[in-house]
Amino acid sequence: MSDPDAYVALVASLPSSERLFVAKQPPLSRERLERRLRALTAEDHAVLDRVENLLSWSSYAMSDDVETMQARVTTALAGVPQPTLRAIIGERVDMRTAIAALRMRASGPSAPSGTWGLGRWTRTIAANWQDPTFRLDASLPWLAEAHRLIEARDPLELQRHILGVSFRHLQRHAAKHQFDLEAVVIYVLKWNIFDRWSKSNAETAARRFADLSTAALSDFPDLTFEREAI
Repeated sequence: MSDPDAYVALVASLPSSERLFVAKQPPLSRERLERRLRALTAEDHAVLDRVENLLSWSSYAMSDDVETMQARVTTALAGVPQPTLRAIIGERVDMRTAIAALRMRASGPSAPSGTWGLGRWTRTIAANWQDPTFRLDASLPWLAEAHRLIEARDPLELQRHILGVSFRHLQRHAAKHQFDLEAVVIYVLKWNIFDRWSKSNAETAARRFADLSTAALSDFPDLTFEREAI
């Protein structure tokens, strides 16, 4: 069992996380953040690791197929009982699938068939392939701007847009949690956004765009594109 007082002290010790796209560096180093995270119980730290590792996608290879990715999501969710954290994972998977679909379509292929992606919207996307936002405007209101930026071949602004959407999703969930594990995990995910943004630049974003435009002609490798963005 976690000590509520310890978690109150932990959250209170973390610097404000409201400076996305303003601060040139994350509000504290990863080393200092890790020292604060020692206050977590072993069980709660394991949950944090599962969520963070899954959403970073940094260990995925471009050649990983959909079945491999689905297995990883399923395994991670089995060890994350908190509804808020499961919802965050679901939102991020949906986002990556939708962005990947936009990239696939921009590269020219026809609508995908069979098992091609993850999340709730794969069938809807495939059935509405020619619609600019796959008829998901109500469910994914950020998708129209993502479509525009992909069409404009503006990878840096697309990355900024995706990071902003991810941050707003986290803010919405954070409003319901203050001094619990969910609050800590959300803070760490925000920290990752800050860190990735501070390291991003137009050259690397353009290179990722070019690499993924080429890779988009294969089954579904684009799902890994946002590993450094969201």
